Amino acid sequence: MDDSLYIGVTNNLEIRVAQHNEGNDPKAFTHSRRPLVLVHSESFVSILKAIDREKQLKKWSRVKKEALINGDFEKLKAKSKKNFKE
Repeated sequence: MDDSLYIGVTNNLEIRVAQHNEGNDPKAFTHSRRPLVLVHSESFVSILKAIDREKQLKKWSRVKKEALINGDFEKLKAKSKKNFKE
């Protein structure tokens, strides 16, 4: 287990986490990082919205992802602001 943050989309969270932890695909990103621990999930009615959210989160910094995981919305808000130089 390492401290990587993995983001993915599935229609069955429990089964997908179990599949990752079984490690059947040695080439998979998660294979050498087992056991995986679910730390955050979001639900969407539309698969397209879920995929859009996945893409958005994958672009975020680790600090922003950790703020989301920890429910630290003040930190998340602060880290979302752009820093413009004068």
